[in-house]
Amino acid sequence: MAELGVNIDHVATVRQARQASEPDPVWAAVLAELGGADCITIHLREDRRHIQDRDVRVLKETVNVKLNLEMACAKDVVDLACRTLPDQATLVPEKREELTTEGGLDLVGQRDQVAAVIEQLQDVGISVALFLDPIAEQIDLAAELGAQAVELHTGQYALEQGEAQQQELLKLINAGQQIVGQGMALHAGHGLNYHNVGPVANMDQMLELNIGHSIVARALMVGMKQAVHEMKQLL
Repeated sequence: MAELGVNIDHVATVRQARQASEPDPVWAAVLAELGGADCITIHLREDRRHIQDRDVRVLKETVNVKLNLEMACAKDVVDLACRTLPDQATLVPEKREELTTEGGLDLVGQRDQVAAVIEQLQDVGISVALFLDPIAEQIDLAAELGAQAVELHTGQYALEQGEAQQQELLKLINAGQQIVGQGMALHAGHGLNYHNVGPVANMDQMLELNIGHSIVARALMVGMKQAVHEMKQLL
């Protein structure tokens, strides 16, 4: 069974909308753990639009499951990661104008920069995953750069329906086989919800799914603990 990483960014989004002290993502992480989360995921963006530096530090001290820090290759974020030592760093692309991450890393175009950040993180004991589209060339390069895991971008799969969605699922399955075959752990995430998660969770050797928006949206209605529990049941 795949492990569930619960992304709590949008708890912080609500807080930052009023520049207030609540709701506290640290409290959300506790409730997510009680609901069965295997991992707490946060994205420290360069513009600090939701998760703040303080959140990373406090969550590191309080989370009892794996802490996964999504991050771009920005120097200040990499430096903070090296100081706080999350269990895992997932390197993602980032654009200031985007509402949410729009696609996977381009390792071919950013090889040297990504390679340097991977080395810096691994040197202090942080496991590194790369957020990639299901493209063979990118996955080959991830293995060459020494990444421990690849998180497949499931955004296009989540957007499609019917036969088109099945075609996207097949791309993910083939990419997953390539990832595992090259000795890396298989993760997936982006756009997954209570209706579409099943086929991705059932992929062979799927280790970790990172899901945020749909769980936080459900939590507004039923509470974080229950929302996480319901997603765990689907996995």
